[in-house]
Amino acid sequence: MIARRDFLIGGACCLVSGAAYALKPRRQTTLMGDGKKLNDILPRTLENWSSRDVSDLVAPETPDSLAARLYGETVGRIYRQQTTGDEVIMLTAHGDVENNELQLHRPEVCYPAFGFAIIESTPLTLQLPSSVTVPCRRLVATSRERQETILYWTRLGETFPTTVAEQRMERLRTAMHGYTPDGLLARFSVIGSDKVRSLAIMERFVPRLVMHVAASQRRALIGTERASRLMELT
Repeated sequence: MIARRDFLIGGACCLVSGAAYALKPRRQTTLMGDGKKLNDILPRTLENWSSRDVSDLVAPETPDSLAARLYGETVGRIYRQQTTGDEVIMLTAHGDVENNELQLHRPEVCYPAFGFAIIESTPLTLQLPSSVTVPCRRLVATSRERQETILYWTRLGETFPTTVAEQRMERLRTAMHGYTPDGLLARFSVIGSDKVRSLAIMERFVPRLVMHVAASQRRALIGTERASRLMELT
């Protein structure tokens, strides 16, 4: 005869198994157009800014790394303004399937892994034209060699989590609705000891970069609703 305790344990296991099955995503969604790549949609030049590709950025990526398996594509560039010499470092990464490990690649984790100390981390609202805003974070990272001011956002489907906790909650929400959204990291930084000036450079540059992306492709960076509002300007 099955003991009552064994029956209860078995029932609990069945419930856990059923819940896990119910939460398993059945479909995938992406805001990246068919056959489109970040490397193609991000402009190499804009106004008086030019760029060069770089690979030696602060990023946990090697050909066999976890990041390389998670992200279908990463693009690293340094944009330089011809008149002032100001430089903005850009790292963007896109993954068609966002999973539990994507949170490891937020800059708060990447930079300390490369010997930096995060001395500031605050939420920031990036202003785009037409009163469009993007939820971001601003970090200040220091090492023996330099100080770097960072502005970044993460897009998970149509949402923009600014903390690991928000990202985990959004993953749970999408799993409960039976789908897995794509994920995007857009990170910009300026090297220099003047963090106020560094942030000001990025707050001028990043909106221009977004506006130089083809209107039909902006949703890959800033989501459908924001891209639709900007489309009215072009």
